[in-house]
Amino acid sequence: MQDQGLEGDRNFGSIRSVTIVCEGELTKVAADLGKEAIAPGATRRNITVTLDELPRTHGTEIQLGEVLVEVWRDCAPCDYMEETVGQGARDALKGRSGISATITGGGLIRVGDPVIVR
Repeated sequence: MQDQGLEGDRNFGSIRSVTIVCEGELTKVAADLGKEAIAPGATRRNITVTLDELPRTHGTEIQLGEVLVEVWRDCAPCDYMEETVGQGARDALKGRSGISATITGGGLIRVGDPVIVR
């Protein structure tokens, strides 16, 4: 049985049990938009990882500390990001605004835990 996701999150209990974004892709988007940086919370993703880019192939496994997730799909940027990141963000974030994943093995994720793409 799959885990339910992050308690209190709007996607708790769904196949999109967690959303993930990576620093490398946000850095590229910031450069494209002429910004110094984009705050990870600006994309509404649950977890920010230190990777250059995220895998987007359905079923790819990612280990986040004790937690194992499977990529479900790419997260398309929404209009909200135009407000939080700035004008042009929706286009700049296409293919770089994170992924939805299904938790297949629960546990704890701590700041600084290793991220392993399998």
